[in-house]
Amino acid sequence: MEVVRPQLIHRWISVFVLICLFSFEAQCFYLPGVAPQDFMKGDPLMVKVNKLTSTKTQLPYSYYSLPYCTPKQIVDSAENLGEVLRGDRIENSPFEFHMREPQMCNVVCRVVLNAKNAKELKEKIEDEYRVNMILDNLPLVMPIKRPDLDTTVYQHGFHVGLKGQYAGSKEEKHFIHNHLTFTVKFHKDPQTDAARVVGFEVKPFSVKHEYDGEWNGKNRLTTCDPHAKRTVTSSDSPQEVEDKKEIIFTYDVEFEESDIKWASRWDTYLLMADDQIHWFSIVNSLMIVLFLSGMVAMIMLRTLYRDISKYNQLETQEEAQEETGWKLVHGDVFRPPINSDLLCVYVGTGVQFFGMTVVTMTFAVLGFLSPSNRGGLMTAMLLLWAFMGVFAGYASARLYKMFKGSEWKKITLKTALMFPGVVFVLFFVLNALIWGEKSSGAVPFGTMFALVFLWFGIAVPLVFVGSYVGFKKPAIEDPVKTNKIPRQVPEQAWYMNPVFSILIGGILPFGAVFIELFFILTSIWLQQFYYIFGFLFIVLVILIVTCAEITIVLCYFQLCSEDYLWWWRSYLTSGSSALYLFLYAAFYFFTKLEITKPVSGMLYFGYMLIASYAFFVLTGTIGFYACFWFTRLIYSSVKID
Repeated sequence: MEVVRPQLIHRWISVFVLICLFSFEAQCFYLPGVAPQDFMKGDPLMVKVNKLTSTKTQLPYSYYSLPYCTPKQIVDSAENLGEVLRGDRIENSPFEFHMREPQMCNVVCRVVLNAKNAKELKEKIEDEYRVNMILDNLPLVMPIKRPDLDTTVYQHGFHVGLKGQYAGSKEEKHFIHNHLTFTVKFHKDPQTDAARVVGFEVKPFSVKHEYDGEWNGKNRLTTCDPHAKRTVTSSDSPQEVEDKKEIIFTYDVEFEESDIKWASRWDTYLLMADDQIHWFSIVNSLMIVLFLSGMVAMIMLRTLYRDISKYNQLETQEEAQEETGWKLVHGDVFRPPINSDLLCVYVGTGVQFFGMTVVTMTFAVLGFLSPSNRGGLMTAMLLLWAFMGVFAGYASARLYKMFKGSEWKKITLKTALMFPGVVFVLFFVLNALIWGEKSSGAVPFGTMFALVFLWFGIAVPLVFVGSYVGFKKPAIEDPVKTNKIPRQVPEQAWYMNPVFSILIGGILPFGAVFIELFFILTSIWLQQFYYIFGFLFIVLVILIVTCAEITIVLCYFQLCSEDYLWWWRSYLTSGSSALYLFLYAAFYFFTKLEITKPVSGMLYFGYMLIASYAFFVLTGTIGFYACFWFTRLIYSSVKID
């Protein structure tokens, strides 16, 4: 786990200019370890509210969509592209804190529910919605003691309310958490008396507040009175949610000095109790890699060395007439495949994805995309994807020219529009579903316009630039000449059937990543922080090696059985791991998630379909280039008349 220390500032500064380019905002990324804020005693602390979230529905809502107390004027915080796409809606709140000045029983406001409000609150309590808040860029957490492990785990935010029954009654009632006890942890500088916020915790309670006389806004509560030192410590007389019921919202603030330094304040949020599982996952994946590397080494050194020396000696013997094995198909192995245009498009898109993934992972490992920079990961990925369009155009044009293609503009347009077009249509349909549910997760028109601009204003022109450069270069020469008449492919053994070998090829790359995939899915759908990019980077390297090796092994067996149709097969062999990824996502949905709403289920499978499609393009391209290099290597090593 990466923890950023102040002494690493010199490393940040060197790449700071680059990072500034990756933000739509006028301000640059918040870099953990660079911008701590000092507060003197009595300084105001801004508490902000964020979206309401639920793991049961996956549909975020704005905090003020419920009848909570509002400030005099609701002000939206500036959000980056990633935050908007995540459904974050960060707004100011009526909670007023002052550094190191505890408060007791502060009344925020009194709300009388109507039938509509009561119904909305009950629905949110039923769906286990949580309220999220932010103080000095730290999210609000609720500490929960785990007696079995003798540790404290932190839950993001607090539940809107809870369901329960009165003693002696079987009727289930809904109760709202209307009293919040906040704890702000701070680290004090002994020299200057300034303090920095290092923790923001809450304990929610449901209390039916009582007071004397008519409500005038200044009444003293009998249930929570700072003068009589009466504080709320339990939810023994809870506040029920019903039409015409009044709810009085109150809060306490406690300040607690902490030894945690500002640079390490995210550690409690990011603590992973299961590091061993990640190491097990990596060791398991390395075993697969070693096994495959052994096979590739055996093919390369033993079989190929023997084959090549045998083929080169045959020239002096009569046996030269009776060629066998992979040398037999030398006249057809570089014959352009059917739908070669489509292959060029997919290879180009895969190169674009590969570039985006590697650069994003590098930034993440260096600590630039920490969770303290909300939405940073998604913003960086979208912008990098657009900028990597230049490599997509270059790769597809080079391959297209090798296949003797001449209409480079047509292939460029397909490369620029095909993959993002499919994803955009899916995304638009999913967004319409979210919009229909009136969720804050629906992407606003302005952001949709920004995404279209990113695509047509940056990505498409860059694909054309790359294509132009790639097509101007001389075509890649084949190491052997291609015959005019294609030879017939002999009947293959059942295990060399294309469908069977393609499906087998996808198992090992998926096996290398599936344990890490569990943690990624958990972080996305169960709203936990994922910040173990060090592990993920190792897994990415293992995935690249596994895809390359399994494709080379199966490609060699295919050529040995005199089947020269390897172009598409090499792409689909490693790309088929995306099918297993989608099947695993379905398994995860039914075993780990409690989603019951049809719209939420459609969202889950829609987004996982987009993720699987991207994974297919990425792994397929890695396999294709490995096989491309392998075939050119072996056919350039033998003497052919």
